[in-house]
Amino acid sequence: MTPDAAQDFLNENFAQWVLSLDLTVTEIDRTHAVVRMPLAEHLARVGGIVSGQALAALADTSMVLAAIAYTGEAKPFATTDLHTQFLRPGIGTAILCEAEVVRAGRSLVFARAALKEESSGKLVATATATFYAP
Repeated sequence: MTPDAAQDFLNENFAQWVLSLDLTVTEIDRTHAVVRMPLAEHLARVGGIVSGQALAALADTSMVLAAIAYTGEAKPFATTDLHTQFLRPGIGTAILCEAEVVRAGRSLVFARAALKEESSGKLVATATATFYAP
C-alpha cells in the first residue's frame, strides 16, 4: 500500500469528523504507518494544547491504517479496545503518529502507536488497540 492509496482509503471510508482532523498519510508499508495531524484552533482545548480526543482519534485511525497495510486487505476493522496514555501537552505545528501491528490473528489485530510533536520529536502520547476483523 502506498501513502496515496492509504490517503484515498482514509478520505473515502472514515467519518467526516475524522476527516476534519486534516490527517495526511506520510508513510505506510507492511511494518508501519505514519500519519500527520496539523495542530489547529479547532483541535485545541483550554490552554491552547491539542485535545485528548483528537489525539485518540489520530492514534485509532493510524492503527487501523497500519492494520490494513499489514493484512493487505481493506477490511472494516472495528475497534474493540483503545487505551491511550497522555504523557505531555501536545503543542507546536503538528503531531506525528507512528503505528504498527504487534500481532494479527484470524479475527483480532493488536496494534500500538507513538504520537510525537513534529518539531521536537517529544513523545506526547502512546496508545494500544485491539481491532476485530470480520
